[in-house]
Amino acid sequence: MTTTVATARYARWDGTGEPFRLVDTALPARPAPGEVLVRVDLATVCGSDLHTTRGHRSSPVPGVLGHEQVGRVVAVGSTPVGGTPVGNTAVGATAAGAAPGGPGPRHIDGAPVLVGDRIVWSVAASCGHCRRCRRGLPQKCTDLLKYGHEPLDEAHPLTGGFATHCVLAPGTATVVVPDAVPDLVAAPASCATATVAAVLDAAVLDAAGRLGPGDRVLVTGAGMLGVTAVAMAARMGAEVVAADPHADRRERALRFGATAAVEVPDAGAFDVALELSGAAPAVRTCLDSLDVGGTAVLAGSVSPGPAVALDPERTVRGLHTIVGVHNYAPRHLAAAVEFLATEHARFPFAELVGGPWPLEDLDAAFAAAGAPGAAPRQAVRP
Repeated sequence: MTTTVATARYARWDGTGEPFRLVDTALPARPAPGEVLVRVDLATVCGSDLHTTRGHRSSPVPGVLGHEQVGRVVAVGSTPVGGTPVGNTAVGATAAGAAPGGPGPRHIDGAPVLVGDRIVWSVAASCGHCRRCRRGLPQKCTDLLKYGHEPLDEAHPLTGGFATHCVLAPGTATVVVPDAVPDLVAAPASCATATVAAVLDAAVLDAAGRLGPGDRVLVTGAGMLGVTAVAMAARMGAEVVAADPHADRRERALRFGATAAVEVPDAGAFDVALELSGAAPAVRTCLDSLDVGGTAVLAGSVSPGPAVALDPERTVRGLHTIVGVHNYAPRHLAAAVEFLATEHARFPFAELVGGPWPLEDLDAAFAAAGAPGAAPRQAVRP
């Protein structure tokens, strides 16, 4: 029988228009085989969290929201002898907290997950062996578990970031975060930064699959994802133009490395167009902006919206590529942490996050996140 050593607290979401309710729950003394128990040090309110609470996207009710966070490992489960490792597990050394003689969970780089590790984790856990996982699409696993998007199981409720603790399932990608990276900067890596890494990965231009000097990149939307994309593309040496209807956002994009920031970009002038706002007119702008051989990467349209017409002749004659990106693979989370660790002092990422708010004030944090002119993220410190 499982024993408990302490309690955890989570914020229960009961649907659109309902306030968050704090609930105490027993904290397992030891995670199940393959699991990792993490203390959440800081979480951020993502745009998709706002869409969920406003009823713009479907999500299980009740539930525990939150999927951008950073925390410390407090306990590690073992992998059963003879078990098949998936995701963050591997046959090999025993991690701290694992059963004697049994292999434990591992980070993306192969290092064992240890008690005390400061980590971020993937937005979802994947099985590792279904058809999609075998095709290299673990983010679309047929048995996907998605943090902050699962129905509430009161016996096992710690599945979201708006809680004092989170239990990571087998198949969750984890990356150690250097202590020099502030919590406010690290937490968005789990969603925003890793998603942008996947977006840039999809913008293949040369044999090496990377942008570089001489490439012209358009980024539509200068919110959290947009300015992160601006910074990543600028770091690669590309000439980056940000397009956004709001003057304050355009000014922010310039501070993140944009060569120019405009309301309406030039048509037919870009090698790559990255759509990160989700607005239908911005999707149209990206498609119209492509030069011959250009690639449009669409990642902002994660909620239902109006259809956008496609001119097939222009696509064919222009040798255009149109790619959709949703979530990300484990390598993108590793790339996100590497980018933030290297560049957080160069670009003002900390100013993108307001707060922090205590978990007791989660409703206020959500209200602040949706306020005009607010920082793209609000932080919650459980």
